[in-house]
Amino acid sequence: MKRIATIGVYGFTAGAFLEKLTDGGVGLLLDLRQRRGVRGPDYSWANAVRLQRALAAAGIGYRHVKELAPTTELRRLQYREDDRLGVGKRDRAALAPEYTERYIREILDPFDLGALAAGLPDGPATALFCVERDPPACHRSLVAERLRTGHGLPVAHLRPD
Repeated sequence: MKRIATIGVYGFTAGAFLEKLTDGGVGLLLDLRQRRGVRGPDYSWANAVRLQRALAAAGIGYRHVKELAPTTELRRLQYREDDRLGVGKRDRAALAPEYTERYIREILDPFDLGALAAGLPDGPATALFCVERDPPACHRSLVAERLRTGHGLPVAHLRPD
């Protein structure tokens, strides 16, 4: 049976991140970031090359699905809303309604999620990956919800302890 998990960077150390993936039965990580880096020394382990090396050592596959990443324009729209609310990206609790509507219309609706779902492995979970700690604050939750409702895939959200 195919299963979906979601996971972000914030709140994890490299070791805790890999442990959470392993404990969650994840066999494949889909990177949904446009730019596959994270600023700051605390999260340098999540930069694409380092992350891919660590995942490979843990026996977890990696695939970049840039087509599901928000555009620069959409990210800027969300940052403006974060500024208006006085919250930082790392503290965001939810996506802006306009961001959500546009992400679904501009990115998620045109994407062939059926083909993606059909190509996912049976057995081990597939993790949708971005940076935000909490799924409702990240576009990965929109992808996960569509996979759940449109394709019947169970979803688990992996968070830092």
